[in-house]
Amino acid sequence: MTEVYKAERTISAVFKEQKQIDDVIRRLLDRSVPRDHISVMGRNFQSETRIAGFISKKDVILGGLRTGAVFGSLFGSFLSLLTGVGVLFIPFVGPIVAAGPIGAVLLGAASGAIAGSAGAGLVSVLTTLGMSEDKAAIYQTRLQAGEFLVMAEVPSDRTGEFQLLLESAGGEEIHTIEKIFARPCPGQCNSPEDLSPEVRAHLSDAAQRTFIESYNTVFNEKNDEFTAEQAAWESVHQQYDEDENGVWSKAKVKA
Repeated sequence: MTEVYKAERTISAVFKEQKQIDDVIRRLLDRSVPRDHISVMGRNFQSETRIAGFISKKDVILGGLRTGAVFGSLFGSFLSLLTGVGVLFIPFVGPIVAAGPIGAVLLGAASGAIAGSAGAGLVSVLTTLGMSEDKAAIYQTRLQAGEFLVMAEVPSDRTGEFQLLLESAGGEEIHTIEKIFARPCPGQCNSPEDLSPEVRAHLSDAAQRTFIESYNTVFNEKNDEFTAEQAAWESVHQQYDEDENGVWSKAKVKA
């Protein structure tokens, strides 16, 4: 019988060089950390392909999170191993490549920290996850400087093992949070009550219905919660704007 992977904590570290990222991702995967429990962020991924036309100075790039295979061919093979890779614009940091659960949080603002707030940066997102403001500020500063952030959601009884793994791979500023990134639904969403509180709090009743309809359509087709969440947030962003409280509630006027 296959043992179910139970992620309970999030371990994070900063890496100075892109080649270290490839190594640490593969080592995490070799230790049976599922790819949808690994997040990567960075500004200075080297690409041999000139990219134009999909980076703009918005809070997020709508539809920006695409399959890892596409961006893996641009930025490095390791990205093709992860879920939900794309380009986002983060206040105070600028355009970044984000992969994994952190990308969905930034795109959909599941934490409510960035959505609709031009003044909110990565610090706000990380502190809502339980990270100290001082540590979050260090991470944001080092991302601004061109370094890379890796976050892995791991079982609590293997925390020490993965801390040593990140350290031996060259990780710095290693930190552990006593929670993982919020997911919108445990499988298929049957009603708004199935949505996580973090998601539900930032959607009007109508936007919740839009989210659930899109989420279930993609989940039933792909059986992938992460892909379904991306599609659901994209549908919400296409149909609604945020109000002054950061709630997606204002239906867009169709031309």
